[in-house]
Amino acid sequence: MDNAPFLVIILIAFGAMWLMSSRTRKQQRAAADFRSHLAPGQEVMTGSGMFGTVVAVDDDIITIESTPGNQTRWLRAAIAKVIEPAVDADQDDAAQDDAAGDDDIDGLNDAAVDVPDDLSSLPPARGDEDPEKK
Repeated sequence: MDNAPFLVIILIAFGAMWLMSSRTRKQQRAAADFRSHLAPGQEVMTGSGMFGTVVAVDDDIITIESTPGNQTRWLRAAIAKVIEPAVDADQDDAAQDDAAGDDDIDGLNDAAVDVPDDLSSLPPARGDEDPEKK
């Protein structure tokens, strides 16, 4: 039984390797799953960082349009992730306004706030600071 601590260490090492490899397999399975469900109209990012919209899917070849009229062909495995559409700022502001209600601070509306001109608070210029006389 002199080898018992050694066997425990070996078992722990194999257990750790199995856990790490199962996590990697799960990530690879998820990546393969999203790649198999690519469809035209989705916005994607390639592994090299190029953004574009999927135009066509033909077996392992994905055609991406990065700018209007500029289409490139990529291997399916080169697609790194699908980009979720960004929330429009106007829609986001409207949603926040609806959630907050119509109560503004002190009853003021943002459009009614008058911002003073910063230059009006400055003293008049002195005439003795001519740069050419120095």
